[in-house]
Amino acid sequence: MKNVTVLVGSLRRESINRKLARAIIGAAGGKLAFSFAEIGDLPLYNDDLWASPPAAVTRFKSEIAAADAILLVTPEYNRSLPAVLKNAVDWGSKPKGENVWAGKPVAIAGTSVGAIGAAVAQAHLRSVMIVLDAVVMGQPEVQIAWRPDLVSADGAVADPAVAGFLGGFADRFGQWIDRVGNG
Repeated sequence: MKNVTVLVGSLRRESINRKLARAIIGAAGGKLAFSFAEIGDLPLYNDDLWASPPAAVTRFKSEIAAADAILLVTPEYNRSLPAVLKNAVDWGSKPKGENVWAGKPVAIAGTSVGAIGAAVAQAHLRSVMIVLDAVVMGQPEVQIAWRPDLVSADGAVADPAVAGFLGGFADRFGQWIDRVGNG
């Protein structure tokens, strides 16, 4: 079974993007093994810290390196990705020659309360990940317009069309990992 590390670009306990990530995990039906990586404890990127890397950074880089693939789930802040997610991406890409994103299968998803469901943030994130040599799945794009009743308290997706779409996305991601992954 392929191990997928999930990064959620929101630190809120009740984050709608964390709820979306959990809905995707449920939609995968146990075909992939998911674990969440903590990014809230990473210090702001500072190249000087490589002299004695913080434990949170070495832990994070190890989690990403060990994963078969990465699922990035991002909200949209001011038509871009959140600073906490960009910070994690930057830590994973450094120091020079130690980019843990290179060659890693990646899928991107996101939701927002707006009609375009974090589409602009995802486009920014996609362009950053491509520059870092991640192997980013292009389709399907998961840009969900969030509504309060979309996911029930137990994590089930209330809308059958969205549930089916997320199941298809999870299946396609599994196929993507098999196709482009290193194992």
